Amino acid sequence: MMDLDDIDRALLRALSEDATQSAGALGRVVGLSQPATWRRIKRLTDAGVLAGRRLDLDREALGFGVTVFLGVKLATKGRVSLEDFERAVSAIPEVQTVEHVLGLYDYRIRVVARDLADFERVLRRRVMTLPGVGDVEANVLLSEERRPGPI
Repeated sequence: MMDLDDIDRALLRALSEDATQSAGALGRVVGLSQPATWRRIKRLTDAGVLAGRRLDLDREALGFGVTVFLGVKLATKGRVSLEDFERAVSAIPEVQTVEHVLGLYDYRIRVVARDLADFERVLRRRVMTLPGVGDVEANVLLSEERRPGPI
């Protein structure tokens, strides 16, 4: 684990708000020169603290107005390998994330769809036909607040 100082934390907060900022702009926010800021970003990247920058697409603007979280319990763990299930579910275009979890369900899956009818099609034709699927619970996302987490 890398020791972070206040400037590192301020850089991470600024990057979490807008990862497209230049080193010069970030430096103005945290009170460093552009080269010093660039060196800190490189150090954070080399240490694995910054693991990349992601593009955040507006799903609604792209026509995907419904997000559903599925809890999936595999029917028989011995008959289908976890890797086979993960590979099959990851091949579904509407699946955004696949998380192997401990608890009531084996997997938590984030699915986007155009509307509820489209989600029903994805559920019936794609998810329920996956190898090893047993119980499935669906939770429709009503709202979401994203925060960068502790820095």
